[in-house]
Amino acid sequence: MTLAPSVLFNIGSFPVTNTLLTTIVVDVIIIALVIVFNKCLSLYPKGIQNFLEMVYEYFYNATKEVSSKVEIIYPWVITFFIFIVISNVLGQFPGFETIRFHAAGTGEEGVPLFRTATSDLNVTLAFAVISIVMCHFYSIRYTGIKSYIGRFLSLSPIFLFVGLLEFIGEFTKIISLSCRLFGNLFAGESVMGTISSMSIKILGINIPLPFFGVPVPFMMLELMVAVIQAIVFAMLTMAFMSIMLEKH
Repeated sequence: MTLAPSVLFNIGSFPVTNTLLTTIVVDVIIIALVIVFNKCLSLYPKGIQNFLEMVYEYFYNATKEVSSKVEIIYPWVITFFIFIVISNVLGQFPGFETIRFHAAGTGEEGVPLFRTATSDLNVTLAFAVISIVMCHFYSIRYTGIKSYIGRFLSLSPIFLFVGLLEFIGEFTKIISLSCRLFGNLFAGESVMGTISSMSIKILGINIPLPFFGVPVPFMMLELMVAVIQAIVFAMLTMAFMSIMLEKH
């Protein structure tokens, strides 16, 4: 598995990568789920509706506990969680990293047609930038430009130094948000790819490890990591926004 996503084809000068294709698939899944569940809503929830309401309520109550601006923060928190968790879990489905696309110049083996979107640093970096930029946008809008600038600039030498650290910290937030999500998913995909390609020789016959169910425990671990990393990203966005929306 390469660090950079594989280019499948080009539309003019625009490269279409396997992670971009997966991102489009995730978008289609989310839109389809919204349409289906919207038609099946009931005042007496059961099954999947019950589960989804539980998830929504969990994040809503968590946001409400840390900030009074829940109506501003919550939509971003739940949106990040839904997209990231579906993208992460989708990477454990059969076909990821195994279905090959034979484009010109990709060699005999070709390149993977699908790859988990969040195992691409471009995707996680975009999420992180959106998260932090919206934190600053809402801070200016709801606390005022004077209060916002006061976070980073002060006539007091001590608070000026603290403001400088705060300013640097905003850039480190982007790095930590993007690299944490990318690192965990990329490492998991690499491990799964390695294990799935291994085999043992029995009576002179090479038998793939997946035949013995060896990858199953690793798949369960990756599913757990997939959900945890989605929760972490959503919760950190919640924390960062709640801090920036407070004047003090």
